[in-house]
Amino acid sequence: MADFDLIVIGAGPGGYVCAIRAAQLGLKVACVEGRESLGGTCLNVGCIPSKALLHATHQLHEAEHNFEKMGLMGGKPKPDWKKMLAYKDDVIGQNTKGIEFLFKKNKIEWIKGWASIPEAGKVKVGDKTYGAKHIVVATGSQSASLKGVKVDEKTVVTSTGALELGKIPKKLVVIGAGVIGLEMGSVYARLGSEVTVVEYLDRIIPGNDGEVAKAFQKLLTKQGMKFILGAAVQGVEVLKTKAKVNYTLRKDDSEHTLEADTVLLATGRVPYTDGLGLEPLGVKLTKRGQIETDAHYATGVKGIYAIGDAIEGPMLAHKAMDEGHAVAEVIAGQAGHVNYGVIPGVIYTWPEVASVGETEETLKEAGRAYKVGKVSFMANGRAKANFAGDGFVKFLADKETDRILGAHIIGPYAGDLIHEICVAMEFGAAAEDIARTCHAHPTYSEAVREAALACGDGAIHA
Repeated sequence: MADFDLIVIGAGPGGYVCAIRAAQLGLKVACVEGRESLGGTCLNVGCIPSKALLHATHQLHEAEHNFEKMGLMGGKPKPDWKKMLAYKDDVIGQNTKGIEFLFKKNKIEWIKGWASIPEAGKVKVGDKTYGAKHIVVATGSQSASLKGVKVDEKTVVTSTGALELGKIPKKLVVIGAGVIGLEMGSVYARLGSEVTVVEYLDRIIPGNDGEVAKAFQKLLTKQGMKFILGAAVQGVEVLKTKAKVNYTLRKDDSEHTLEADTVLLATGRVPYTDGLGLEPLGVKLTKRGQIETDAHYATGVKGIYAIGDAIEGPMLAHKAMDEGHAVAEVIAGQAGHVNYGVIPGVIYTWPEVASVGETEETLKEAGRAYKVGKVSFMANGRAKANFAGDGFVKFLADKETDRILGAHIIGPYAGDLIHEICVAMEFGAAAEDIARTCHAHPTYSEAVREAALACGDGAIHA
């Protein structure tokens, strides 16, 4: 007899959701995790701690730039870095302990240690081997490396080291203009660092709508961040008191150097499957090191499944959560499913950037006829009152049917506003459906309705 119906390897967002959902469905579940706390990269050194620092530094920004405008007088606050890090650590603790409570509540056994799979139906942790009818690999990802850049998590750091620097750097160079680089760069720019972002491509946030990317770069530049685009980093030299970032501009092959106190390597993430022993079992990997699965998350080896950052698709915590939920239902004999056309993406700077579905670029490439409805937040009374008028809401709808194909928001609380559109898309709604839905006044969400109206006869307030 197997020890468990299901063993999940990894307790990040995908893994812990999978374990909890499977337990809710009556399965006997264990989860293997080698960290000292549950929650994976996201809760320990990723999503949650970075949002704590983004929140704290946004409050600092408001105090420095907007309090006096509202009649809130007094001395401007000064950041106490040690206290800010303590606040961040407390937030981590609250969340990870919450997952531990949910494991106990759902009678999920936490097997502490690092796992390998010696054969189908077996999971080895330390000197002990456990039996399992089903195994789900949810081991997540790690920061991608870059030739010529050696990470020491002190001077040259990944997102992990950037969350616990010994002091606020005077000069920070960020390699990579994706989500992680811009979020952490934004944190330190608000704290007074001189932040320069070096990006290989000729634009920031690749994959996002081009119009949004241009507007976003302008706003971040206005906030003090500098950008060097079309630059190939050749290497980083770490000296006694500083680092030198050497790069070549792709347009003319000219060589340049930047000096920094700290360098953040933020060139993406790669799947983490080391030590599992997958290939000897016959589990196939892609060229990028991702685990190959079918539509039900099953690998080529019976009883072994994979989800989250370890497989193809966007490396997003909520994508992993959806897959964890779905694969648990599949294993329990139900019809688990994830709609990959409606997975939102969010950048938690200020203003926030959120998107779902198609971009103008992907629609043009597909040759699909579409229409655009766009409204600025400057047309929103609540946004103007709160000094949050930067940005816009943009709808992309089918030219003939009006069905929503995608939406892009840059503005206040975009990460929350996008979900109204996600629900609409999940039910195959048209832009007119949102346009005809009453929205409370005054709210930021009215900008969403106005943009939907702009897909038809026109917005009212723009």
